[in-house]
Amino acid sequence: MQVRAGTGVAGGNALTMPGAPPTVTRCPATTGSMIIRPSTGADLGRLLACRAADPVGLVPPERYRTDLANRNYRPEWTWIAEQDGAIVARAIWWGPAASRYPQVLDCLHVSDSVPHWAGLAADLLQAGHREFRDAGAPDPPRYELRLPNAWRASADVSQAVRWRRKAAAGAGLTQELERLRFEWTPAAGLPRSAGRLMFRPEPDDEAFVAVFRQVAMGSLDVITRREVAAQGADRQAREDFAQYRDMPGDRDWWRLAYTAGGQLAGMILPNRNPYGAIVGYLGVLPNMRGHGYIDDLVAETTRFHAGRGEPRISATTDITNQPMAAAFRRAGYQETGIRYVFLAPAG
Repeated sequence: MQVRAGTGVAGGNALTMPGAPPTVTRCPATTGSMIIRPSTGADLGRLLACRAADPVGLVPPERYRTDLANRNYRPEWTWIAEQDGAIVARAIWWGPAASRYPQVLDCLHVSDSVPHWAGLAADLLQAGHREFRDAGAPDPPRYELRLPNAWRASADVSQAVRWRRKAAAGAGLTQELERLRFEWTPAAGLPRSAGRLMFRPEPDDEAFVAVFRQVAMGSLDVITRREVAAQGADRQAREDFAQYRDMPGDRDWWRLAYTAGGQLAGMILPNRNPYGAIVGYLGVLPNMRGHGYIDDLVAETTRFHAGRGEPRISATTDITNQPMAAAFRRAGYQETGIRYVFLAPAG
């Protein structure tokens, strides 16, 4: 049993990619005056002025400014479609500050003035994907939609998801994954520690890689299963290790969990993303499942972050991983929405 973190999402005045002129692409699905290109510094004011009554997928101007300053958003990762000088569509990708290419699409929006939303949006994504591939991205960035709980009951939200699904598929993001979002705050109270497990720091990276590899066996995590099938358990484990090591949290926070008799039971990787504390990753070894140790791991992670004074802790888990979701609920986590993910097939 396991849970993995979501990401979730240019310093100074460096608003253009040095030495790289904008790529301009004519959009074949629309009129000849439609131009698709990455944004530049000159577009910032117009991008921030874009407002729309859209039930999903928009990035507030203040969030865009903050993440632009932190290099999580970049002009070359923000693509626009222009028609007769007006921005009629935009796609905003997010990535780590040190990365050469983005990891996730945060926003995809098309103006009501465009008759075929999905077609233009697919063209916009395809243009961005080509540039990111040239920058070294092994796969197209995934697309994550933040949706309310019970979103299917809303006609407006369902329609907004429908055309975005069509656009994502048209750009090669043909696999879908629905994840539950959770949040803990001090008002919920600290989950009780059963005292059954002892949590020890472990400086040896290979020890954690070995646990990643074991926890992946029988995992209910969709991405873990597909990556193991595509590239093997060892490579998947090492890539997962690197992903969590490179997040803003401290490597020294990680713990291996042992029974009173000294048997390794699992691990916790409390972490942070750019926006706050997250559960990160936790997992019980296959031979130790069925004893309720998942509650001990969630409790320890929560108590660790709470002890550092964190005002909230976020977590996500696949909607298919009901045991993990139940453990969060028992620990006082509240469901805050859905993260709907579109992915390219595993290569």
